[in-house]
Amino acid sequence: MGRITARWPVTRRRLGSEPDRRPDLLAVEEPLEIRLSGKPLTVTMRTPGHDVELASGFLVSEGVVTRAEHVVAAIHCGGPGTGGEQNSYNVLDVALGEGAAAVVTQAERNYYTTSACGVCGKTSIDAIETSSSFDVAGDDVVVAAELLVTLPDRLRTGQRVFDTTGGLHAAALFDAATGELLVLREDIGRHNAVDKVIGWAAMHDRLPLRGTVLQVSGRAGFEIVQKAVMAGIPTLAAVSAPSSLAAELAARSGLTLIGFLRGESMNIYTRADRVR
Repeated sequence: MGRITARWPVTRRRLGSEPDRRPDLLAVEEPLEIRLSGKPLTVTMRTPGHDVELASGFLVSEGVVTRAEHVVAAIHCGGPGTGGEQNSYNVLDVALGEGAAAVVTQAERNYYTTSACGVCGKTSIDAIETSSSFDVAGDDVVVAAELLVTLPDRLRTGQRVFDTTGGLHAAALFDAATGELLVLREDIGRHNAVDKVIGWAAMHDRLPLRGTVLQVSGRAGFEIVQKAVMAGIPTLAAVSAPSSLAAELAARSGLTLIGFLRGESMNIYTRADRVR
């Protein structure tokens, strides 16, 4: 697997002192091409690691995968063309099992994504608002406010690579009743971190993720809400603000959307009845 961090020489300047040349640690950003049975599907910029989870979560978010048996194999192959080049671990070929949804063609949807945006290149709001197989609105989950206010610190405590680079987002899944941390993933793209969490759940056949809370670093954009809905997650909490489109999608889907979860306060934008 590729590197997660890389050393880079920097010149540190402080007013009133001489320049100091020293190495710094950067979070690695590399492309991952996801293929389905040898055919290119998407390229995303990500932090290497948990690539099969990332691909599985992406396919859940796109409505292609809903159960563990829908992904029967995934293998890293060589570089572009796979003509005997040294394996870069930046190409992942996924084989789908029977029952996985038919995939839209490249002409219908441009899947190129970056570390900043999980839905870049899609042609319209209708194209990216995928219909979920799971009923988020019908989830009767209730979560204590006292539990919610602990989640940002617990997320931050688990960000091991962020401690050394300061450059990664994180997403973590918690049991809404007990507060148990189920899984935590880091990535240079917040949407990738969410896909890795959802991919972990898909690979362990835990979809839909009823009775859970997804806690994310940073803001809650449309693409994060979309991914939560597609995985059947009823509660999404972020330390920063949601967007208007995110709030609208959460309201239509019956998802509880929480923003500015800091200290002992939070803003609940939708389905506040679930917060006790």
